[in-house]
Order: sequence, then structure tokens, then C-alpha cells
Amino acid sequence: MNWFSAILVYIVIWWLVLFMVLPFGVNRPAKIGHGHASGAPEKPHMWKKILATSLISVVLWGVAYAVITSGIIEVRPPA
Repeated sequence: MNWFSAILVYIVIWWLVLFMVLPFGVNRPAKIGHGHASGAPEKPHMWKKILATSLISVVLWGVAYAVITSGIIEVRPPA
């Protein structure tokens, strides 16, 4: 796996993990003010979610890198 492929795999994993982490810890406000969405969280804690996403993604990327470079899964057909 070259460096460009490695970065692309990390970005894809990061976005997938972000969408899985976003719903955690969401609390809706008790009173919804005028002009606010009813499903908007009180405190989204985005920096915590971005940090958790990055840490989880590094671990998953490491597993993906190990699997791809070990030859368990071939990403290119044999020549």
C-alpha cells in the first residue's frame, strides 16, 4: 500500500466512524426555543467526538493496514 492509498483508507474509515460516533451522548433540550430544530442537541460535544473518532480510526486503520500488507486480502489481482 502506497502513502496515497493509506491516506485515502484512513479518510474513509474516519468518516464512517464519525457518523457512528455522532449519536452518542445526544440530549435534546427540554424547552425548544423559536427557530431551533427539535432534534438539535443541547451540547453536541463535537471536539470529544472528533477526538474519539480519530483514536478509533487510527486503531481500525492499523488493522486494515496489517491485513492489506500481510497479503490476507489482495487489493490487486496477481500479475
